[in-house]
Amino acid sequence: MTGRGVRDHGEAVRPEARGRRRAARPATVAAALNGARARQLGAYVFVAIVFAVITGPTGNSTHPFHAARRAVFAPRIVLFLAIALALWLLVIGWSRLRATAAPALQRAWAPAGNVLDRPVGRIGLNLVLLAVAIIAPLVVSTAAQQSMVSDIGIYALLALGLNVVVGYAGLLDLGYIAFFAVGAYVTAYVSSKTAMPWHAPFTINPFFAFPIALLVAGLAGVVLGAPTLRLRGDYLAIVTLGFGEIIQLIANNSDNITNGARGVFGVPHLSVHLLGINYSWALNPRPYYYLLLVIIVIVMFAFGRLERSRIGRAWAAIREDEIAAEASGVPTLRLKLLAFAIGASVSGFAGVLFSTKQFFNPQTFSLQASFLVVTIVIFGGMGSRLGVVVGSVILQGLAFYLRDKVEPADRYIYFGAVVIIMMVFRPQGVVPSTRRRREIEMAESGVGGADALGPAPTGSQA
Repeated sequence: MTGRGVRDHGEAVRPEARGRRRAARPATVAAALNGARARQLGAYVFVAIVFAVITGPTGNSTHPFHAARRAVFAPRIVLFLAIALALWLLVIGWSRLRATAAPALQRAWAPAGNVLDRPVGRIGLNLVLLAVAIIAPLVVSTAAQQSMVSDIGIYALLALGLNVVVGYAGLLDLGYIAFFAVGAYVTAYVSSKTAMPWHAPFTINPFFAFPIALLVAGLAGVVLGAPTLRLRGDYLAIVTLGFGEIIQLIANNSDNITNGARGVFGVPHLSVHLLGINYSWALNPRPYYYLLLVIIVIVMFAFGRLERSRIGRAWAAIREDEIAAEASGVPTLRLKLLAFAIGASVSGFAGVLFSTKQFFNPQTFSLQASFLVVTIVIFGGMGSRLGVVVGSVILQGLAFYLRDKVEPADRYIYFGAVVIIMMVFRPQGVVPSTRRRREIEMAESGVGGADALGPAPTGSQA
């Protein structure tokens, strides 16, 4: 009996001993070594190896695996594996770090947040950012100034126009770059007799092409939107995608009208000849930059007023739930058409600046460019005017930074990696709008949905 009692006692004790041994292990190690975490680490390592192969030496048909072996068994693979391990550890500790650090960060940010919530604070922040934008071209190279105009500034203006369609009204337009092409070709048509085979009977100063391109691009937006805006979601996106492709194909195949694939040369530069003032923008990128800056500031101010108007509130209602908005008396079709027309007009406006600055051809207005504008809007923050401008600065600035450091075929890998990381850790965007940030926070807490491109799920709260 004694032996049995000892055995019984031992049997009673052993589970507790096992529990103590399990408790002795660090919780983080136990969490890190379970099957799910191990599979996750394997996935990160696999992605790191794929990135090493893609960014490694170029292969050939004679030895297809030679370049892959050189990429995998080179010392640089250690860097990729280290990055994969660091990201894995970051993901493991992200939730715990966020839970512990969030209260402290909120307390630290509270004074600054209170200041920025006031009109005076917001005005002060905007003035500081404007001062930085004014000084920026004075301290960078000419090549950087060129990128600030052709890449950052032009795409910031395009993103502001698309933000009306995507961010305010909640409509996904994948062919938005077509209106950019309309503005550029209209400018060449009315301002030069040599830029294209087809030209106006008289020419005008490119400055007078601004209102013409704005009206023509807006009319094109109405023509596209009138028969298609009864569609929703993916169907509307596919129609706009087809429209963008049609415009590019027409421009590429109309040799007797647009000069086809050879492109448009000789559009006059912007110039002023008034009251004894004779000034031409010529090839210097700095005057174009400051003109773009003025236009962007005016557009941001105008769209801010528009967002706070009855039209802006009606767009917000359509974006949240189009059926409910229509049932409450909002003229949804007319307001969606207005959003399309305004976005297209801004795109045509940008086309005037672009065409007077440099040569262009139909490949300039590819679907890839249209996707880039959509990416900038989502990356910067849908519905946020400052956000889409900041998004253009970050993404296009990254493209300029990688220009001389990474092979052309590899640039989009880094570009895509930045976008993916951003969408994982901050899906609301760099500078989100108040509404979008609230949607993300509610979705993360299990209330409602955060899809701004369609109606919220049943039971969601606005």
